[in-house]
Amino acid sequence: MDLRKLKKLIDLVEESGIAELEITEGEEKVRISKSVSSTQSQVTTAGTSGSQPTLQPAVSGTVAASAASPAPAEKLPEGHVVKSPMVGTFYRSSAPGANAFVEVGQTVKEGETLCIIEAMKLLNEIESDASGVVKAVLVENGQPVEYGEPLFVIEPSQ
Repeated sequence: MDLRKLKKLIDLVEESGIAELEITEGEEKVRISKSVSSTQSQVTTAGTSGSQPTLQPAVSGTVAASAASPAPAEKLPEGHVVKSPMVGTFYRSSAPGANAFVEVGQTVKEGETLCIIEAMKLLNEIESDASGVVKAVLVENGQPVEYGEPLFVIEPSQ
């Protein structure tokens, strides 16, 4: 996809009220997402070569923090934090409409499945690395997660 077409797509996202646009053209895929908290668009393209260049033009001439960097750290409940071991899509259950693997207040054992992260069409079961009670689920079902992003808080059992 050429640079002029990308620029037009970026302008389209800026002018409209949409937050994200994804277009697939042959084997090329373009995803443009606009950060709500800053005035910046992020463009990611993937081609057949496997490379994923990222362009981050400043919309109003100011350079803002990357959209991937977290906002000011939110206070997590005390306890053991289970973090994502990979980038992918977070799912609380094995299938749409099925019961979640775990709920807040549920007791879990080390090695028990907490969720699934889909990465590159593979479903990866994420297991608890501590025993205790689930205090918080920090990610919504179907949301993308980054490597190292907190997913659950578990209060260790004594």
